[in-house]
Amino acid sequence: MRRYLLAFVFAGLLIAGCTYYQTAPGTVVTTPVTSFDRSWAAAVGALQDQGVRITSEDRGAGIARGTRGGINVAADVRTQADGSVRVEFNTSGATEQDPALIDRISQSYNRRMGR
Repeated sequence: MRRYLLAFVFAGLLIAGCTYYQTAPGTVVTTPVTSFDRSWAAAVGALQDQGVRITSEDRGAGIARGTRGGINVAADVRTQADGSVRVEFNTSGATEQDPALIDRISQSYNRRMGR
């Protein structure tokens, strides 16, 4: 009987020494956002930040178009052969009404990208 009691105590000590790890409360694991997704969201957001009304979005083609006070604005987001993403903003129309619009859009984009 004493042997069983010692074996039981020894087994209990072994189990007490085991550690169980679990995910910390509040930890969320998500799929990382691709460079294109992040750049696309920043480009469209930059247009909206500067009051551009989006008139068409084609995420698949990487083109967003909009207008602001007679100025046509286009954002072109492309994944290049090396995997990097190129973003280009263009304005046309009555650009003399707000010649700094393109610069403000660029600044908004950079801010959204953390630059």
